[in-house]
This record gives sequence, C-alpha cells and structure tokens, in this order.
Amino acid sequence: MLKLNARVPAIRDLDPFVARIETSGDAPADGTSAYLSRDPVAPVPAGHRAYFSLHEPAEVAAADAYVARLPESMSYLAEGDIVRVSPRVGEVWVVYRRGSPFNALLLTEQCNSDCLMCSQPPKAAADRHLVATYLDAIPLMDLQTPELGITGGEPTLLGDALFDILGACRDHLPQTALHMLTNGRLFQYLRLARRLADLRHPDLMLGIPLYSDLAYRHDFVVQAAGAFDQTVRGLMNLARCGVRIEIRIVLHAQTIDRLPQWAEFLARNLPFVEHVALMGLEMMGYVRMNLEGLWIDPADYQSELRQAVETLDRHGLNVSIYNHPLCLLPPDLWSFARKSISDWKNEYLPVCEPCAVRSECGGFFSSATLRTSSHIAPFAEHPLIQRATEVNQSFLS
Repeated sequence: MLKLNARVPAIRDLDPFVARIETSGDAPADGTSAYLSRDPVAPVPAGHRAYFSLHEPAEVAAADAYVARLPESMSYLAEGDIVRVSPRVGEVWVVYRRGSPFNALLLTEQCNSDCLMCSQPPKAAADRHLVATYLDAIPLMDLQTPELGITGGEPTLLGDALFDILGACRDHLPQTALHMLTNGRLFQYLRLARRLADLRHPDLMLGIPLYSDLAYRHDFVVQAAGAFDQTVRGLMNLARCGVRIEIRIVLHAQTIDRLPQWAEFLARNLPFVEHVALMGLEMMGYVRMNLEGLWIDPADYQSELRQAVETLDRHGLNVSIYNHPLCLLPPDLWSFARKSISDWKNEYLPVCEPCAVRSECGGFFSSATLRTSSHIAPFAEHPLIQRATEVNQSFLS
C-alpha cells in the first residue's frame, strides 16, 4: 500500500503550497516546481519553489525555498507528480501521480447521507482548503491524463466551488475524462442538473448509487429518509438534461437478497444509464463497526450476482463487476470483472502467489485482512484454457 502522506522534519513558517515534482536538472524552474534529488553528489539546480531529496538535502541558495528530506515511503515520487506541502506542520501530501490511472480529487468529507458501509465517513469539519488545493493543482497536471475521479463526501454540497473545479478541468484538461461520485440527491432540483449540463464538459459521467428497488431499503442503507425518491428524481432530471449516468451498488448483506429484482428495476425504469457497476465491499470506515450486519462471503451470493448480470446484459446495459477476486467468480462472469482497486491500496494474499490468473485478477483492498472469503484459492491453470482443452479433447474423441 502506497503512502500518500508523510511527515518531514523540516518545519518552517511558510504558507502551504502546491508544487509539481521535477527530477531533471534541465527542467525549467518556476514558482510551481519542486526539485527531487536522488543523487547526493549531483548539482542542485536553482530557482525551484522547494527541494526534496531521499538523502541528506543539499544547501540551497534561495532563502525562501523549502528544503526537506523525504522518507523512503515516498521514494516512488516521479516527474510530473504533484504534492501539497504544509511547511508549518512538516507534511507532504501527494495530490496527483502522473503515471497512475487512479487519480481522484477528494473535494469534501461532508455528506448528506450516512451510508452503513461508507469507506470515507462524513466529517463536519471545514475543508474548503481541499478545493483551493485542487484549483492550484489542476493546471499543473499532465494534459495526457486519461481520467480523474471527483469524489467526497458529497461534491454537490460545495455549490459554486464544485463548478469551479469542473470548469478548471474542462479548461486545463480538455482530453481528460471526469467520473464524479455523487449520491445524486440534490439533482432532484432541475436547475442543478441543468447547470451541470450547461457546463458542457466533453467527457463527464456521474456515478450514482441506488441500493435497492425498494425505497425503504435504499433509505436504510444510506441512513436518510426520503433519499430513494430524491435520487430517482435526480436521475430523471440528469437524463432529461443529457448528463451521462452510471448506477452503482455495493454488494453486502443488506443489498444482496433483492439484487435480481434491483436489476429488473434498472432495466425497466432506468434504461438510459450508460453503465452499471456492481461493487465489492471495502472494509474501511463504517464497515468496521457494522461488519456483522454487512459481511457476506462473495462465494455465497454468486447465484444472485449471475441473475443480475444476465438481466442487465440481456437488456443491453453495460455492466461491470468491481473489487472481486476472480477465484470468487464463476468463469462465465469473468468477462464482466474489472481490475478496479486503486493501485495505492491494492494487494494480493500470500496464497495468490502461484495463481495462474493473478495478472488478470484485481486482487484485494489492503483492508481485506479484516474479513476474507474462505474460498480464496489459486488456479494451477487458467480455467478458460483448461475448459477449451477439455472441449477440444471431447471433440477429437
């Protein structure tokens, strides 16, 4: 698991700032760059806002430059990565990694729902500094960034600040797809859906959760009365305005029993959605305190999962299964499985080491040690190849 935050011993009375990592001595120095030295004898170029090293930092002439030695846990930092530095507390936070396909902008930790399985529990603390950080960082990001996630908390609670972020992404990263996670409840107000559509971002999709086909079941999962009706109205408004939509559901003991009926509800009532995501449980945040009411071994719900996938697929909806190791899925569902766990929190168990399909498998969240399926087992041979061999042998005989 990669560490995205680190404490450093350099404490200075300087305001927090955002900087892009440079590792080449020939890179142009400006007020937005931080030079990272890996060679203790190499000359240090002048003019950068900050200087980091993985060894004893060299002397830097500029009196206002921030100088710090990074811990080994941040040795992965590379050219084009972006960090936020808080000199007064000696903290470095990795905001963006140029080489990762899993960059996400956490805009707020405030939320108007309180989901039983929330991996990022809501906080009431003021966090508008997050928006300011990303507004500084977005212009520094690589133009070839394929996708950015927008997440929270609930991003729509930010009001105008959310549209500042989305507009900055549109203007500075016109080729970058945006995938925004939102509970969709505030889109019950048509004017908000229209404002989002009027932004005219070239590649924006909203990921909105719907946890049941029954209103009271959805409301129980999100711990908010009336949330189902608000979300469905929001979905209709977004579709009316031409905003692209993905429907999400987290699979656990409170959602799995009606999964086939939920799929029928989607297919009949929400045929306009572009994608349906069936998510495995991440054991972080509230899951730890609600585990006994949420946990179900994925091996025990494969019948419901198959029925739901077949229904959605039969109705022409694009469907994906996320966060499930392949050994817990029947091979006929593998074409729907995605390697989805963010690289900085993705791990494999020791038993996975010899598995023939490890390179294709999404593995586990780093939190999976809290509760793991009893059916994890490595494949000695790729099941699809084995099946093809059996068919060929049967044909030849």
